[in-house]
Amino acid sequence: MTTLLPTTTAGSLPKPSWLAEPETLWPRWKLSGEELAAGKRDALRLAVEDQRQAGISIIGDGEQTRQHFVTTFIEHLSGVDFELRETVRIRDRYDASVPTVVGAVARPQPVFVEDARYLRAQTDQPIKWTLPGPMTMIDTLYDAHYRSREKLAWEFACILNEEARELEAAGVDIIQFDEPAFNVFFDEANDWGIATLERAAEGLTAQTAVHICYGYGIKANTDWKKTLGSEWRQYERTFPNLQTSTIDIISLECQNSRVPMDLIELIRGKKVMVGAIDVATDRVETPEEVAETLRRALRFVDADKLYPATNCGLAPLPRHVAQGKLKALGAGAQIVRQELAA
Repeated sequence: MTTLLPTTTAGSLPKPSWLAEPETLWPRWKLSGEELAAGKRDALRLAVEDQRQAGISIIGDGEQTRQHFVTTFIEHLSGVDFELRETVRIRDRYDASVPTVVGAVARPQPVFVEDARYLRAQTDQPIKWTLPGPMTMIDTLYDAHYRSREKLAWEFACILNEEARELEAAGVDIIQFDEPAFNVFFDEANDWGIATLERAAEGLTAQTAVHICYGYGIKANTDWKKTLGSEWRQYERTFPNLQTSTIDIISLECQNSRVPMDLIELIRGKKVMVGAIDVATDRVETPEEVAETLRRALRFVDADKLYPATNCGLAPLPRHVAQGKLKALGAGAQIVRQELAA
């Protein structure tokens, strides 16, 4: 039976404190070797259980087996030197020391496929797997080889497509590409970024999603948001081209943001992941607050195409806060389901 308003997360959930540093975006592992491998699987099972108890419909792995949503994928590629580092500006927002592309990039072997098989074995519910998008990947590297953002993005798109096809074969129902860079580099996104995203999703029969947000609730992002004025209209720059793209689901940030809800009208016809949980505060939303966000979104997206979700990943939050937010998301969606049924 198809679930109306199927709930899901943007991707990451906090890792248990016995596995990694808590409340950190790039946490250091506290285990090593076989203990680390086993600990990651245990954390993944806990993440599944937290989602199940909260009434989440589409289950993710909580990104429990990776340190970071972008760099963990890149670590498994050849052509990138993690010892040779340069400082670059990340999404025109903050400086970071990043690895260097020193040769042709390639994927010697699958990155997340075994983890996806393990997730598939944990639940009969639909599962979603997240991958970094091509534009966001190039924004976290120094390129000393291709010396072309576009060319490197096309190379990454081909690599991502290889991974996505194997994830689909492992039983993944929805493959999501994270592209926060789309909210910053509008011209590049429209000129070739959306095209590279479509290349990454080429030939898939699984549903595809693109997650575009204003970032984790870290200081660099919250400080940037303060400069954006009373209305955040960044989505207006890319949504028209995404509406005509081959991507099935488009994810945006709505809860406690200054995004005008009517921008969803620009992607009419697409399925929409509506962010109804704020990731930039420890305050747990009430189910009614979640429900009100969903009611406002329903003015611009049909009920059978609305997927209640989180604004972004929950990784930097305390675990108990994230668990509370998941429960609020599930309960808020249930309120609106009952209203629609009536």
